[in-house]
Amino acid sequence: MFDAVDPILLARAQFAFTVSFHFIFPSFSIGLASYLAVLEALWLRTGKQLYLDIFRFWLKIFAVAFAMGVVSGIVMSYQFGTNWAVFSDKTGPVIGPLMAYEVLTAFFLEAGFLGVMLFGMEKVGRRLHFAATCMVALGTFISAFWILSANSWMQTPAGYAINAQGQFVMAGSWLKVIFNPSFPYRLAHTVIGAYLTTSLVVGATGAWHLLKDRTDPHARKIFSMAMWMAALVAPIQILAGDTQGLNTLDHQPAKVMAMEGHYSSHPDGAPLILFGIPNGREKRMDYAFEIPKASSLILKHDLSAPLAGLDTVPADEQPPVAILFWSFRVMVGLGFAMFGLGLWSLVARARGRLYDWRWLHRAGVAMGPAGFVAVIAGWVTTEVGRQPWTVWHLLRTTESASPLAAPAVGASLIAFVGVYFAVFGIGTWYILKLIAKGVEPGEPELGHAPIRTAGITPGPAQPSGGQMS
Repeated sequence: MFDAVDPILLARAQFAFTVSFHFIFPSFSIGLASYLAVLEALWLRTGKQLYLDIFRFWLKIFAVAFAMGVVSGIVMSYQFGTNWAVFSDKTGPVIGPLMAYEVLTAFFLEAGFLGVMLFGMEKVGRRLHFAATCMVALGTFISAFWILSANSWMQTPAGYAINAQGQFVMAGSWLKVIFNPSFPYRLAHTVIGAYLTTSLVVGATGAWHLLKDRTDPHARKIFSMAMWMAALVAPIQILAGDTQGLNTLDHQPAKVMAMEGHYSSHPDGAPLILFGIPNGREKRMDYAFEIPKASSLILKHDLSAPLAGLDTVPADEQPPVAILFWSFRVMVGLGFAMFGLGLWSLVARARGRLYDWRWLHRAGVAMGPAGFVAVIAGWVTTEVGRQPWTVWHLLRTTESASPLAAPAVGASLIAFVGVYFAVFGIGTWYILKLIAKGVEPGEPELGHAPIRTAGITPGPAQPSGGQMS
């Protein structure tokens, strides 16, 4: 059934599917790990049981999300050897060490302290347990650091040379490879996005339970903390996204042209196209609703600044405009919706109605998944905008794939889709079930009950001095 399909297209679809699933979980666990550290710090400082209850509630959810993130990441990485073996061979001397650093630092740090964080509060003491929680939170950030460094190098390669075998190798200093031109901007934008994603999930949870009982003290605290985070972080994220866009314009102008829908150059100032239908065949934007010269103002801070269009880029080096145009608008639109939710919560807080405005709570519930949609839309914008390259202007996607037949790739794609929706669907259902249950007063520690071997039921206790028959 796949004989007539391009195997590279199937390989790209498989990687896009698995990375989209995977990216959901780290974008949640990065922010949730830091939130857990804050909750435990507040509990240690105030001694209030409220914070401990909320901590233990979210710890259960973190454990499930973290496990699904690890599993989905392992499966995703295998594709570098199966579907993208040429890419692995050519970029391995650069990408390989960066991925190894991620394992040696972040993964070992998380693995070393995760067990203490999940099960050790009654065993190691409060302060050591808090240190373990902080180490897990730090580990999630370090993991993002190395993964984004590797991916950013593919976007803006630096500090490399090409050897006689056609492989990319480090030249000069690893610092140039790690801190490539787009890395700081993409790291800030991604990590802030993870914090914002977590705040929306946490806020939706608090809002859901406030709709059922506005006097619930746990729901009140959860919703209040989440709305503070959304109100403070959303405008910072907008600024971070703007700086990344300016950096992208400097290093990957074709990506920005496609994001903006600029098929043609604008020598006297480019319009900001809010909506329209990209017409790839005619190389124009149909039914465009635009603000004159606003794109030049945003990107160049000058209404009359010239902006080049895709007519200056060879046809075989242009990214797919329709996907980029709409994924970018989904990301930006949701970003401003988050900003609006944060402002709304500030107004409610100022009027003393944060826990009473039902429409605010309904909006909080509706915005719960918005962070996940936004980060995936942003990831699509970043990765599709790099096409037709895997390493920007140095290695094409068509030159990176393994020599596989389409039926082989298609069969594995179908298997991935089935297994992922079954396994991760059940995991997501369980997380939603935990969220719907809510925080219980005196929330027990994770794994507090005795662990028994499957199939073995403890017998009745023997009386003192009793004989066995």
